[in-house]
Amino acid sequence: MDMDATYFFVGIKGTGMSSLALILHDKGCKVMGSDIDKYTFTQRGLEQAGIKILPFNADNIKPGMIIVAGNAFNDDQEEIAKAKKMGLKVMRYPEVVEMIIEETTSIGVAGAHGKTSTTGLLAHVMSGVSPTSYLVGDGSGKGTPDARFFVFEADEYRRHFVAYHPDYTIMTNIDFDHPDYFTGIDDVCDAFETLARQTKKGIFAWGEDKNLRKLNANVPIYYYGTEDNDDFVAKNIKRTTTGSSFDVYFHDQFLGNFETHLFGEHNVLNTLAVIAVSYFEKIDLGKVKQELLTFKGVKRRFTEKTVADMVIIDDYAHHPHEIRATLDAARQQYPNKKLIAVFQPHTFTRTIALMDDFAKSLNIADQVYLTDIFGSIRENSGNVSSADLGKKITKGGKVLKLDNMSPLLDYHDAVVIFMGAGDIQKYERVYEQLLSELSLNKN
Repeated sequence: MDMDATYFFVGIKGTGMSSLALILHDKGCKVMGSDIDKYTFTQRGLEQAGIKILPFNADNIKPGMIIVAGNAFNDDQEEIAKAKKMGLKVMRYPEVVEMIIEETTSIGVAGAHGKTSTTGLLAHVMSGVSPTSYLVGDGSGKGTPDARFFVFEADEYRRHFVAYHPDYTIMTNIDFDHPDYFTGIDDVCDAFETLARQTKKGIFAWGEDKNLRKLNANVPIYYYGTEDNDDFVAKNIKRTTTGSSFDVYFHDQFLGNFETHLFGEHNVLNTLAVIAVSYFEKIDLGKVKQELLTFKGVKRRFTEKTVADMVIIDDYAHHPHEIRATLDAARQQYPNKKLIAVFQPHTFTRTIALMDDFAKSLNIADQVYLTDIFGSIRENSGNVSSADLGKKITKGGKVLKLDNMSPLLDYHDAVVIFMGAGDIQKYERVYEQLLSELSLNKN
């Protein structure tokens, strides 16, 4: 790291970017950045650290800066273009992450789904037992001087993760997502295989994923799951309204009974992956047990609150498999309450490519509402609407508008789950306000 330079992050509020900015700040580097004015859930951590956030403007770029360019921005973005014109060093997000990887025992977490939750859990456990730096996709990051471990989320989008050469990689699953970039499942598998071949010590992969079973790597692959042919196996799984407990075996060796206060079958698997890494790094599994019990989850992944008589859950789920996992977790925690899903489709290409799967997953809820499709920087229109998806849903499918959230007021003593990767939280805030006003009027 260059301690004399100022690291200027273009797109500093991005989930990975804000985490990385916090890591460099914690390491003692001078950090600032730019982004849109609109409030995002990642900026609180930056503000608390005293990191300056400016609106995008070419005038922000000064001599003595190293530019860290967010993956969403091309070289023609005004600040990046100005920096290049001035001859300043411009680095891409993955290049900066790779610099940190080289300094520590690094553990990357990759997968179409579950990588943020697994990275967050692994970072929590490792931090409890040894000095650990981490980079989580919910906007949290921490740089620890003399860290033994570096835990980071490795994103497959546009093959960003092929910049990385970690010691270990956890692979939670391979699935076809990002249809605006990948040509199909074989293309996605090829990207994961590249990361596998660049991993230095070992890979921990979910054994029930047929694509992960086909992986070729130059290091051992240990499969985790619930089947007898897995290397790390969770047995005697007990799921209750307070969480899950299960026995863990490595081949025939009993490693202990572990408990988590997280919900859903996917969180049993995520926990199993963390136990597997800990075992190979010879970490005291008794300490791992203790750390697992104190993990509360990551931002925007099954975050819940109660307003009036309603439980409101906020979740980043934006793919059919994630929706299914979120609804499964909600059913475990609230078996006797009605589940109402409010889903904001994220990007037009994904909605078209996965429409039937979205309908199937959403129909697991008792009632479904949709909002209009949220575009992205790269894609702000398309030949599909939320109403098209709504027609395929048997449990409702009405499209809610921000100025009329009243249909949700018909439910009482139930669970409303707001899901999506866009700005679904603004709908949630309006609903919460309506609920609060109603309950005040009643009292």
